[in-house]
This record gives sequence, C-alpha cells and structure tokens, in this order.
Amino acid sequence: MRIAIAGLLVAAAVIVGLIVNAHHPGLLFASAPPIFGDWQPHVGPGTPAALLIAFLVVAKGPELAQHRFALPIAYVTATLWTFSLAMIDGWDRFVTRLTTVDEYLHEVPGVTDIPAMLTGFTQRILDFQPDSWTTHVSGHPPGALLTFVSLDRVGLGGGTVASIFCVLVGSLAVVAIPKAIGDNAVLPFLVLFPGAIWVGASGDGMFMGVAAVGIYLLTRWPLLGGIVLGWCLFLSYGLVLLAPLAIAALWRQGDRFGAIGRRIGWALAGALAVVAAFAVSGFWWLDGYELVKIRYYQGIGDVRPYWYWVWANLAALALVIGPAGVRGLRKDKWIIAAGIAILAADLSGLSKAETERIWLPFAVWLLAGTAKLDRRWLTAQAVTALAVNHLVLTNW
Repeated sequence: MRIAIAGLLVAAAVIVGLIVNAHHPGLLFASAPPIFGDWQPHVGPGTPAALLIAFLVVAKGPELAQHRFALPIAYVTATLWTFSLAMIDGWDRFVTRLTTVDEYLHEVPGVTDIPAMLTGFTQRILDFQPDSWTTHVSGHPPGALLTFVSLDRVGLGGGTVASIFCVLVGSLAVVAIPKAIGDNAVLPFLVLFPGAIWVGASGDGMFMGVAAVGIYLLTRWPLLGGIVLGWCLFLSYGLVLLAPLAIAALWRQGDRFGAIGRRIGWALAGALAVVAAFAVSGFWWLDGYELVKIRYYQGIGDVRPYWYWVWANLAALALVIGPAGVRGLRKDKWIIAAGIAILAADLSGLSKAETERIWLPFAVWLLAGTAKLDRRWLTAQAVTALAVNHLVLTNW
C-alpha cells in the first residue's frame, strides 16, 4: 500500500507539474517536476560503472554487510556509486556544480579576511545590494562558506576538490547510520541510496555526512556529538531540525531520566560552545535566520506555489529514498524523528523554493527500516537511481 501511494504521489506530481508548466512556464522553476532539472535522456562515462556497482551490491551486498570490514567496504562502494552517478552527466558538469554564480565558491576569492567576513556576514544577506552574497551563501549561515574558504587556504581550492570533498564527506553517512542504529543489515540500501544523485556534488550532500556523524557521536560521546551538531547549525539553518534525531540518539529505552538528562546536558554544552564561538566572532545565528527569511521571499520563494510544492516535495522525497525506503517505513524512533523533521520543513513553506537535495540530511535516516528487506528491494533502489539520473539532467 505504501508503495502504491508513493507511486501515485510521484505520478500526480509529474502530471500536475507538466500541466502547470504548459500553462504557466517558469512558475514551478522545475522543468522535470517534481525534480529540479530537465527531461533529457542521456548516458555518460559513468553509466557502465554505475551498472556494474549496482549489480555487485545487489549480488553481494547482503553477505558483505556481515563482513568484519563491512563498514570500510560500504564507504568505498558508496563513494564510487555516488561518483559513477555523477559521471553519467560528465566530468565537466561534476567539477563546475559548485562554481556557478549562485554557489559558495563564487564568493571564496573575495574572502580575504575571515574575521571581517564573519562580523559583516549578516549585512550582506539581503538581496538587491551592491555587495549582496550570492544565493547559496546568503541562504546559509557562514559555516558552509567558511568550509570552502578553509579548503582554499590550505591549497585545496577549486571546483574539482570541492565536489570530491562533498562526495567523500557525504558518504560518511553510510558508515555513521549503521553504527548509530546498531544494524549493519542496512548497509547495502545505504550504499545504493538514490539520493546519492544529489550528493555528487552539492553542499547538502556534505551536510548529510556531517549531520550523520554528529548523530552517531551523540549515541557514544554526547559532548563531541553536540559540537559536531553545533557546527551543523552553521552549515544550514534548516539543520536545526536535526533536533528530533538528536533526541532519538540520546534516548535509550529503560534509562532513568537522570542518565538521559546528563547526556542532553553534555550535548547542549557542546552545541552551545560552537554557537558562542560564532557569536564572539561576530555572527549571531538568530539574526541571520531572520534576515534569511526575508531573502527567501526576495527570490523564487515568492513565486513557487505552496499549493503544489507542499505535496510535490514529498513526491521528490519518495524518489530520494527510493522504493525500499518507502517500503521500510515503520514505527521506529529514527524514522519517526526524521519524519517529524521533514514534515516540519515541508509545512513551514520555507522548503518550497528548494530542491530534492535539501532532504538529504533527513531522508537518509528513513532507510533505517530497510534492514529486513531482500534483494528485490535493492534492485528497485538501483533502478530508481539509474532511471532518474539517465532520464533527467538534474541541476545538482
């Protein structure tokens, strides 16, 4: 039933989207609704590799998930899967995704003084100013820009390194999630995560990996996990919605309130330390958030219709998690927590101007329920990813 509902939702989003595009071109800002991209069937140099990796994971993945080196094998395979999907669109497209006029790297050369950048960051968020930040920098706290500036400072600048960095960090989610939930059986499904299409390469792919590591660390070392999740707050304002997943990580069945309270206290201490460090450096998160809401409606957020995207975003999400993700939805604390975060973002209206990549840090946790699924569902994951990547030339 869940698969049928998801299928109908995707079909409705496609049909309604095409009708809207035919009568109101440009209104949806998605030529291949509900995906932000263009209908353009194509193959590329990554096609053979993607097919081979999919075949091997379906054939050997469930057995290798129990191997003593399962985690490193899964990490390498997920990285190769993501890279091969990106190469379907070609190398040139992969290395320039983060260098366009709307992206983070566009602003890197202009950051010659990091303390001054942090102090004056909020003054450049609003649009229609001579020195307004480019779209992605203005729409995020300074941590994302600071990451790419730091790479540039150590001699690892440019689009090639930035794109590879996003893939390598994003793939850490494949390792962190099984460790957090305590079940390696989900590994093959995480490896063939259809959302990998948007991990290579986007800032949100990087955010997914950092967030997953932070959530895992909360289950073991709350202070360290709090620090990492505190950093997440300065990668994207939307990552404040990791709170339900953080609670899921800190809550252990049968624990007394005092034990849970201590873990929460350590986690908050770590996160607040990061918030304080940015505040001392001149950036106050709440000021940035209030200005970003204004900037949001200075762009396509003011045009894209809420009535369509409030449900079509869920259709896009279904493609991100794939049939196995939909089939594995159940009453599980990780899935419930991720679902709460996704619904909050969707209903807020502050996600209707975004694309499927924004769901990555939350959507990947919906695969926590795939542990008991068989190879047929692994095949379905691979087919979904390959079909979307070959039929649509995605913007991310």
